[in-house]
Order: sequence, then structure tokens, then C-alpha cells
Amino acid sequence: MTNSLRDDERIRSTLDRLYAANDAQEADNQRWLSGEGSRSTIGTEAEVEAGRAFWADKYVALDRDKAELCYLLCRMRGARRIVEAGTSFGVSTLFLATAVRDNGGGVVIGTERETEKVAVARQNFESAGVSDLIELREGDLRQTLAPDDGPVDLLLLDIWVAMVPATVELVAPRIPVGGVIIADNTITRRADYEGLFNFLDDPSNGFTTMTLPMSNGLEMAVRTT
Repeated sequence: MTNSLRDDERIRSTLDRLYAANDAQEADNQRWLSGEGSRSTIGTEAEVEAGRAFWADKYVALDRDKAELCYLLCRMRGARRIVEAGTSFGVSTLFLATAVRDNGGGVVIGTERETEKVAVARQNFESAGVSDLIELREGDLRQTLAPDDGPVDLLLLDIWVAMVPATVELVAPRIPVGGVIIADNTITRRADYEGLFNFLDDPSNGFTTMTLPMSNGLEMAVRTT
């Protein structure tokens, strides 16, 4: 079985470069979050908006082990159509696109509102050789993720928590049985994810969910009915 994360030098070297850049920013990120930026990722839409200047050049990449898990889930599912809410500089997108390519082809639909990040993400996709598999939509995802876009095998929620309810409302109805929702930081930010958990815990929505004990928590929900 093909595993391009392991075997493709362009993908490996691009990911190594991006994670090195991400890690170099981590100390500044933590200082900001422990002070004036404490509500800039989990607060109201207005509080998130106030922190945009700080986060504009930050990678805030999904932890590598979590991204590798997403790759494996996509391979196991045979995913051909994936939505990523919150692309940033496209680090986790590369794992998703690699899985789609290894599955035989398809598309990763990414969302990002920052024009500068969109430009850099597209350069990263070219560097890794997977740009043909990614449709990056610039703007507010409430407009760019049309509700009639077709089935979705996996939804990755790697976006500010304030935007999660709108994303789930748009995408979850298009996830078939066996499809997956992944959400990051669901242990440390559990209270802020109240809307997501209310949705996942409602039997009428058809999902079974588990909080994985990875750094800060990772939610994996599967549509079972």
C-alpha cells in the first residue's frame, strides 16, 4: 500500500520545513495566550476578531501526531472528499491531500479568510506537489462552504471555536454513515465546544464520539446511523 507521507520526499521535506517554522513560533503564542490574547481563539466572534493582528502570521499547525492520525483515518475510510475548516498555511491540509492522492484521487476543500495565508498555503501545496488535489476557498466559510456541495468523508475542525457551530451546520448533513468529524483541543477547551458536544450527543444527529487523550484532546466522531 502506498504511503506518500513516508515515501515522497517533496511531501516530507515540505512538512519538516513547515513544522520547524511552526515550532519556532510556539513560545510567542503561549505568552500571548497566557496574557492579553487569552480569549483570542475561544471567545466571542468580536474577541477573536480583536486577536487577528497577532495571529495573522502564525502557523498554529495541527500537532503532527494528530495530523498523521487524520491521514490514517482518511486512508481507512478511503476518503475522496474532505473539508478542512481553518487551513491557515496549509500544514494539516498536506496530510489530507496526501491521503486523498494515496486513495486514488479526490479533493480537499480548504477554507481560509486571511489573504496572505491563502497565498502562502498555495505555495506550500505546490512545494509538496499536491496542489491539484486542493480547492482552497478564500473568505468567510459561512459563504464559501455552500450547503449543497456534495458528500463529505471527513470534516476537520481546526478553526477558532466560535466558527465551529456554523461549520457543523453546513457540513454535517452531508457526512454519510462512516464519515468522520475531527475537532482539536476538546479537553482543554471543552466548555467552549458546548455547541459541538450538544450536537454530537444528540442521537437524532447520528454520531458516536470519543475524546482521544492526545495533547489538549482530539475529538473523533463517526456517523453511525
